[in-house]
Amino acid sequence: NIFQTAFCFSDHDSEDDSYEVLDLTEYARRHHWWNRLFGRNSGPIVEKYSVATQIVMGGVTGWCAGFLFQKVGKLAATAVGGGFLLLQIASHSGYVQVDWKRVEKDVNKAKKQLKKRANKAAPEINTLIEESTEFIKQNIVVSSGFVGGFLLGLAS
Repeated sequence: NIFQTAFCFSDHDSEDDSYEVLDLTEYARRHHWWNRLFGRNSGPIVEKYSVATQIVMGGVTGWCAGFLFQKVGKLAATAVGGGFLLLQIASHSGYVQVDWKRVEKDVNKAKKQLKKRANKAAPEINTLIEESTEFIKQNIVVSSGFVGGFLLGLAS
């Protein structure tokens, strides 16, 4: 079956290599997050579309995402830079005075809160990363098309 892959686990002490065949289609069907998101009868995209269709789908969605990311990124950079410039002009003109001791105190307080939240959120983030990695491995053709399209979208 084209959707099966073999993993090799070798023992350095023995000369026998043992192989385990993992059926990715069954693996994806057993994962509950996939069923909740797309329904019970859905499986990996690999089962439904040809390789060329997967590459085109990934490429088009990647290009759209890259193009939008580029436009929104330019707009956000312009807004942040312009706001900072206006704030500096207002500060030098005497319209705005900054209490730097208060700013430093608030920044330190925010750092402490972020460290506490980051320590609590670590297990959820690791789970999300593992699930994302599994999804990308199962749909490698679409994922590679998306990455290529995303880079083209950024360049255009």
